Amino acid sequence: METDNPAPADTPRTPPAPAAPVPAPLPERAAPRDPGSGPTLREPAAPGPDAPPPTGPRGYGAVFAVPEFRAVFAAHLLSLLGVVVSELALTVLVYDLTGSPLLSALTFALGLLPYMIGGTLFAGVADRYPARRVLVVCDLLCAACVAVMLVPATPVAGLLALRCLVAAIAPVFTGTRMAALTDILGEGDLYVLGRSLLRIVSQSAMLIGFGAGGVLLTVLSPRGAITVTVVTFLCSAALLRFGTRDRPARSATGDGGGTLLKESLFGARLVLGDRRVRALMLLFWLPPMFVVAPEALAAPYADAIGASPAALGLLLCAMAVGHIGAELFVGSALSPRNRSRIVLPVAAVGLLPLLVYVVRPGLPLALAALALAGAGAAYVIGLDQWFVDAVPQELRGRAMTLLTAGLMTVQGLGMALAGLAAEFFPVHQVVAGSGIIGTVCTLLLVAEVRRTAPGRMSDTEGRDGADRHVTSR
Repeated sequence: METDNPAPADTPRTPPAPAAPVPAPLPERAAPRDPGSGPTLREPAAPGPDAPPPTGPRGYGAVFAVPEFRAVFAAHLLSLLGVVVSELALTVLVYDLTGSPLLSALTFALGLLPYMIGGTLFAGVADRYPARRVLVVCDLLCAACVAVMLVPATPVAGLLALRCLVAAIAPVFTGTRMAALTDILGEGDLYVLGRSLLRIVSQSAMLIGFGAGGVLLTVLSPRGAITVTVVTFLCSAALLRFGTRDRPARSATGDGGGTLLKESLFGARLVLGDRRVRALMLLFWLPPMFVVAPEALAAPYADAIGASPAALGLLLCAMAVGHIGAELFVGSALSPRNRSRIVLPVAAVGLLPLLVYVVRPGLPLALAALALAGAGAAYVIGLDQWFVDAVPQELRGRAMTLLTAGLMTVQGLGMALAGLAAEFFPVHQVVAGSGIIGTVCTLLLVAEVRRTAPGRMSDTEGRDGADRHVTSR
């Protein structure tokens, strides 16, 4: 399952605000020692119980030195490759059964659309139950859904419904894993690098998984290829069950704290009602919404410039290659302080390479622009630390589930809007326009993130943001 396992901490949890008709403000956080001229990272938090000593390996090597993270990493790699293969195989299977290009394309779209529903309605699961249990159950549920897809009597409508169910489970799984990483790796640099590694795997899986799926489909039937996904989900569940520690639930409301739906919606209001958290979450969402335009329109653009099918593959891979390279460099070469310093500048200029499309570039220039746009995503490494610092521990699972759900949803929305705009304007103008509009919106958001930096916004202002959110319902 994603596209980014582990479990909650051994230490007692602080109970969240009780469910009530009007959400309470987020718990107050200690002010940073030195806010400086802009947002800064706090001193790295103490690592998890299995983290290596300071004299051990550094950088990404220190993350792999944590035994639980190795289990999480392997489980992530297995399930993600399985999901990518199943997406391709299921698309082919639906097309074979119906002969409908629309239904075949809809199979892909249904991998994005349920994210916001699942992430909003079931976000409370991430904090309400022990993380290891949530992760294992999610994997087993997905394995069961995929297993039903293998039954020849399953109708096309059933295949699409099962696809939706797997997609609805995904944000709960991913959000729980993101929150649990803070228990395994601590809240400092190891957590940031661990998240970075999972993102790199996600990007790499897109490059490798579709190729592997294509090879599998040459020797197996679509249902045979889908069988691989059942195995990967079961292996992921086993790794998480036996490779991570069982820790108590993050929230204390699991036994009678209200219905799951009410708790999930209450948590969403509480998280989004905090001005700082809301600004950071939007900074995760906004640039990806615009940067997907060239990928969504890669096929018509390749046709417009007379590029070959092989060139189309390069256009689809270039952004991922840039992202992986930049993330590895920033994660390994920059200190936590420097990663913090580049967040806002890199976010502000990350979409500017798309302006090259104004001149309707040929393949080499377009590939360079896409690689640079992908490299712009490196700002997220420092942003990860700001986000985990801003969200109280007892709300972390819900906040990260919402973050994942929103990210997938806005990317799907961005693709749809780009396709709609391309019905009325040339493709190269749509991509360039996406870069311009996205840059303007990001600059406005960067200003808001600066205004909400620790030390620049009083606790009263943060609570006022939550109050305004409630009264505007």
